[in-house]
Amino acid sequence: MEESRKATLIGLIAVLLWSSIVGLIRGVSEHFGATGGAALIYTVASVLLLLTIGPSKVAQFPRRYLIWGSVLFVSYELCLALSIGYANTSRQAIEVGMVNYLWPALTMVFAILFNKQKSSLLIVPGFVIAIVGICWVLGGDQGLDVAGMLANIEDNPLSYGLAFAGSVIWATYCTVTARIAEGRNGVTLFFMLTAAALWIKYLVMGGEAMVFSVEAFVYLALAAAAMGFGYAAWNVGILRGNVTILAGASYFIPVLSAALAALLLRTPLPLSFWQGAAMVCAGSLLCWIATRNR
Repeated sequence: MEESRKATLIGLIAVLLWSSIVGLIRGVSEHFGATGGAALIYTVASVLLLLTIGPSKVAQFPRRYLIWGSVLFVSYELCLALSIGYANTSRQAIEVGMVNYLWPALTMVFAILFNKQKSSLLIVPGFVIAIVGICWVLGGDQGLDVAGMLANIEDNPLSYGLAFAGSVIWATYCTVTARIAEGRNGVTLFFMLTAAALWIKYLVMGGEAMVFSVEAFVYLALAAAAMGFGYAAWNVGILRGNVTILAGASYFIPVLSAALAALLLRTPLPLSFWQGAAMVCAGSLLCWIATRNR
């Protein structure tokens, strides 16, 4: 029982680490650029994962998991990092991060559609509330404002588009790997592939100039640690801790993420933003409850 409690606590630390990722990625991108900064984060995080989880045992992976897991994981991480890095302002980076957190609700819906997961009718209001919450966040200071939301998206369709694509891709990854992974964990390999893809993009397509400073390296170290140690801690929590507590806690990441990002980036957020973030959390929780007892 004592070991289970410790593992659960370690898993909860992963929730806190992941909640800091949006603010930290944005901080790194402001010094090293969107592509170069992301490449550095995933490179350092790969080293940390090699030291904690260890190298992935690729020879033991089912072939479908190796292929689809790699494609989906790398695609998602590219969408996540670049959507935040390409944001025009810190406020926009936080909003983009919130769009990414549609993935929990989408995962439940995809599990019902493709994995034949049984569900109650709570899934419908849950998904609707999550969508409305995102619209509320993107509406600006006015809350649910369709014109304001569209104007906001038109200001930077690339960032918002990448964030939404990322939420769909990660929900797909969660749905697909649940069936084909056979208990294998390819996170170390996937991080290394993500780093390689970002460096190729940086070398082929170019990127912003990198500005080296003590502050830049601090942001880089913290971002890589949040990424790498976050996955390592979550792995311990899921394998040995209370999965129900960890799953429930993970649905509060959007609010924690926004709070930490606002603090790190010194960006005040209006009441309407917090209302939308709360709706995203509530909608995701309802989707989880809808499938929890089924």
